[in-house]
Amino acid sequence: MFHLLMKKDEIHLDDIGRILFGSAPPMFLVEVFLRALITYVFLLLIVKWLGKRMSGQLTIMEMAVMLTLGAIVSVPMQTPDRGILQGLILLLCAVGFQRGISYLGYRSHRIENITQGKPTLIVKNGTLQFENMRNDRISRQQLFSELRREGIFNLGMVDRVYLEACGLMSIYKQAHFGPGLPLYPPDDLPDETGEQLSANKADGWQACTNCGNIKLATDLNRCSNCKQNSFTHAIL
Repeated sequence: MFHLLMKKDEIHLDDIGRILFGSAPPMFLVEVFLRALITYVFLLLIVKWLGKRMSGQLTIMEMAVMLTLGAIVSVPMQTPDRGILQGLILLLCAVGFQRGISYLGYRSHRIENITQGKPTLIVKNGTLQFENMRNDRISRQQLFSELRREGIFNLGMVDRVYLEACGLMSIYKQAHFGPGLPLYPPDDLPDETGEQLSANKADGWQACTNCGNIKLATDLNRCSNCKQNSFTHAIL
């Protein structure tokens, strides 16, 4: 058995052999290669068995399984006093747990919601749902960047946005676009007198800069949704 801990006086910066090969003999590098090859092939089979979802966007449970697999395979590949069979058995146990929990989730929606998570509504009828965004720690600019990637520069174009359990956002546009909050980046927001904003300006409408809720410009009350009192011109 090789010593895993070294004494202070055994550590020298000019000990190139120890730095490159460690305390194990150089021949152990060949064994490491064989261990890594066997474990890698076995891990590929395990991931394939887990299903196509493991190669896509991962849910919370799938991410936990992947991290577990990484922790399992590291020791059998590198530690000379540990047999590789132990790691392979642990891999089978991990995949068995995952398959079992997935089956229970298939049989019960309650278990599925606990283990897989469920979608969260973060935009409804062009208005931000701050409580849900706060619970899932989604910032306004994170959301706005996703909307801009879909060619949406006006919150009034959005009917629903769901944050899926895997972390992706599902975006549904309004059938008929209405006035809404501009979604330009903070350092690229057009002046209210600029041609771009003037051309798209929704006359008579204002949008709450906090949540995107719209109201008539003649309405001097606070936002009916978030109770803030900061508005900008809505655009179409």
